[in-house]
Amino acid sequence: MTIVRLSCAVNNYHWGKPGLSSKAAQFAATNPDVTIDPTQTYAELWMGTHPSGPSKVYGTDTKLSTLIEKDPTVALGASVEREFGPRLPFLFKVLSIETALSIQAHPDKALAERLHRERPAVYRDDNHKPEMSIALTQFTAMSGFRPLEQVAGFLDAYREFRALVPRSADDFGEIVSASSSAGEGEKKAALRRLFAELMGASSDDVAAQLDRLVKRISQPKGDHSSPVVDELVLRLSTEYPGDVGVFCVFMLNVLQLSPGEAFYMGPNDPHAYLFGDCIECMATSDNVVRAGLTPKMRDVDVLVGMLTYDFGTPHSKLLEPTAFAHGTSGRSVVYDPPIDEFAVACTRLLPDQEETVEPLQGPQIVIVVQGSGRLTSSGGADDSPFDVHPGCVYFVYPGTGYTLRAVADSKDSGGQGQQLVMYAAFCLA
Repeated sequence: MTIVRLSCAVNNYHWGKPGLSSKAAQFAATNPDVTIDPTQTYAELWMGTHPSGPSKVYGTDTKLSTLIEKDPTVALGASVEREFGPRLPFLFKVLSIETALSIQAHPDKALAERLHRERPAVYRDDNHKPEMSIALTQFTAMSGFRPLEQVAGFLDAYREFRALVPRSADDFGEIVSASSSAGEGEKKAALRRLFAELMGASSDDVAAQLDRLVKRISQPKGDHSSPVVDELVLRLSTEYPGDVGVFCVFMLNVLQLSPGEAFYMGPNDPHAYLFGDCIECMATSDNVVRAGLTPKMRDVDVLVGMLTYDFGTPHSKLLEPTAFAHGTSGRSVVYDPPIDEFAVACTRLLPDQEETVEPLQGPQIVIVVQGSGRLTSSGGADDSPFDVHPGCVYFVYPGTGYTLRAVADSKDSGGQGQQLVMYAAFCLA
């Protein structure tokens, strides 16, 4: 047994997309035991061993974690087991977002250990949680602080924003001005003071200023300083009325990604997903520090204290794919963030094209997100090929190569077929 098909858990968080408009729901429906309710929201499909949503061997009640526990050296590879212990070091997801997720960050390893030690009921493990997201549809997110000149410009253009940060606004503008000789450390300190004052503003003041802002930019002939930002403010204020997180659009980069574009969120990096569907991979952890756009617990002091306050352009947040050295036909790329727990490969094939992936020395979880084809293991004569289509998920054992071949789907107009797209999360310690 070198490739195992999985059935995967889907959850119904309030921010998910309804019914089959959700990619998570579409993929979950591949399992005949899953019935999609068109009135229900479907937010995440989890692929991995996390106890909150464990994957199982397809058609059985056997958890993937059980397979790994039986022989972790075989299931993970000796080097991965040696580096991360007898557990899968990553969690793979599909997210479908209708309503914005929280303004949040994930702690580095040292902070995660301290938070877990001090408040285990809130921070339930001691691991860090770096993440990477790859757009499946048009996808909007916020990530990292904007160039400081942009923030200063918004302070001048949006009086409601400035009214919430009266103590730090003038000082911030002076430090980031063209004539300032301030170094990067001083600029980061000013950015921290500004962000802390904003996130610490009273709920009454936030609600009042947001109400004024919404009324002003909603007028047909109103004062529209930045139409793109205004549109986002109106959307978020509808989803989270009176929430300070709406004002974060003036401080954080807004990323608008097309399918296949990716960004990486390292430890202590502020971000929020706003709308769309994506692939997400992360180190296995539940640690999230939130401060806005959420009905959940907010830990503002911890968030303000943990951030690096790095700043830059939206483009600086993107993670560009490179050629995947283990794909023999050159039809695969890899998104490889600067961490050890995971990377993600993507294979794209037109009908009748194929890609052979050489054996890796670590575990893989693969998901087909588009098109139809056949997945054949090179690991053993007893392995039967799999007919694959969107939502099919597989665990690939270390040392197992495979060939993916695209076929024309008879449902496609003219029988020309749709491009086959498969993502593979893997770890090579």
